[in-house]
Amino acid sequence: MSRIDSTLSQLKAQGRKALIPFVTAGFPFADSTPSLMHAMAGAGADIIELGVPFSDPSADGPVIQKAGDRALAYGIGLVQVLAMVREFRQTNTTTPVVLMGYANPVERYDQKFGVDSFIRDASAAGVDGVLIVDYPPEECVEFAAKLRAHSMDLIFLLAPTSTDERMQQVAQVASGYVYYVSLKGVTGSGALDIDAVESMLPRIRQHVSVPVGVGFGIRDAATATAISRVADAVVIGSRLIQLIDAEPADRVNTVASEFLSGIRQALDA
Repeated sequence: MSRIDSTLSQLKAQGRKALIPFVTAGFPFADSTPSLMHAMAGAGADIIELGVPFSDPSADGPVIQKAGDRALAYGIGLVQVLAMVREFRQTNTTTPVVLMGYANPVERYDQKFGVDSFIRDASAAGVDGVLIVDYPPEECVEFAAKLRAHSMDLIFLLAPTSTDERMQQVAQVASGYVYYVSLKGVTGSGALDIDAVESMLPRIRQHVSVPVGVGFGIRDAATATAISRVADAVVIGSRLIQLIDAEPADRVNTVASEFLSGIRQALDA
């Protein structure tokens, strides 16, 4: 059982929902990520999604694009991201970490360091899951099996436009959880339609047996609570990025902790 499976199973047994914050690695400062991850875990984050900076992030809206651009300007790439996870793991061996990003950095890593070096090094660093936005499920059977052999999960996005056939394809290779994108568009765009999410999740569960997290458009305790009534997990990214964007280094962890603590309290209530 992976660390993600264990975490989500424990939460289900407790009747609680998972809180999954997303932050871009190397943002808002090049060296801020490991301590920020600890702060988020301390504030009640059950799983941490860590964005791998990439120059052409097709699914990300302007807020996360800006964060990625800043991290890239600091020289943050996949090598540095794995080093951040290793540092986090020195004192936290329980909170699952998911790397979220795009195919190019992963494939470039393997070109530079050898076939399957990403899987080897991610596992050694303490990564628990991988979500690669532009990897289609039908091309990922072997990749998913190699990840599972290293106790890592391959996580996929589903969208309002996903067909039953696509959900079935995802179900064949996904593990850990699936991430339902609640909006048509990029991160941080549009208004969350909670009724639409409520009607979509039973359809997803007809095909997918792993837990379902919902993200895109969750900005506060009220929307997180509403989504948690039907989802197994809530994912919050753009709003968190916005809150820490302009903060000085000594305030980043405090601001993130206060925000996530409020969400955690609302979910548990």
